[in-house]
Amino acid sequence: MLRTRVITALVLLFGLLAVLFLLPPAAWLGFCALVCFAGAWEWGALAGFRTPLRLAFSVGAAVLCFVIGHFAGLTGQGTDPALLLPAYSLSVLFWLLLVPIWLKSKWRLSSPILAMLVGVLVLVPPALALAHLRQFGPWLLLAAMAVVWVADIAAYFSGRAFGRHKLAPAISPGKTWEGAYGAAAGVLLFGYIVAFSVGGAAQPAGNLLLLAPILVLVTAVSIIGDLFESLLKRQAGMKDSGTLLPGHGGVLDRIDSLTSTLPLIGLGTLLLIA
Repeated sequence: MLRTRVITALVLLFGLLAVLFLLPPAAWLGFCALVCFAGAWEWGALAGFRTPLRLAFSVGAAVLCFVIGHFAGLTGQGTDPALLLPAYSLSVLFWLLLVPIWLKSKWRLSSPILAMLVGVLVLVPPALALAHLRQFGPWLLLAAMAVVWVADIAAYFSGRAFGRHKLAPAISPGKTWEGAYGAAAGVLLFGYIVAFSVGGAAQPAGNLLLLAPILVLVTAVSIIGDLFESLLKRQAGMKDSGTLLPGHGGVLDRIDSLTSTLPLIGLGTLLLIA
């Protein structure tokens, strides 16, 4: 099992690096739409959609992603904030305000319409953020994704070493508060290493201090995204969201934290850089 996980992880990593650095903007947007399609297909399983509705929803989510991205200029013609800002803003409000209540109340995807609306909100903005952040350079996108990977790895090891107090036992029994603190510490360390490696030492002290709460917020949102998918899988009676990735489950199992963090990072980048 471990060998399978490692092989799959290496294939995913090198495959991602290849398409990230080699594809032109339009093809990269198409790749992001394809990821959206795969996530939507698995979302349909979590929501209990029958095959025709599941396929229609998956195609619709991918097409919506590509169309918005095209008119927002993500094919290489420049970015129009007027189209990306609403998608990012709705996503960030969903994750920061609604999902914590959802987790506490353990709501269900009680109807196909609700499931489709929530699915679009969960999947389309992060797919757009994948395309958007790459416009500022592949390394910026990799750094944004690496924040989530560092949080996951740090949470795993700190949780195994020090975990005593359960974070959300009814949703994900393996997660602990100590793991969450370890994730925050790992992300802070990673964030400041990156900041100083790209000239952060020349920044005003206030900017460097402001980086800490931003990194903690991103870490918290990544954990919320992970917990949200765990809740949906538990409610659907599924261990994994799919079987596409041997040893890793489905696409949603790999991008659950990215669905919540990428729109937040995309919004910040849009407001501060674009």
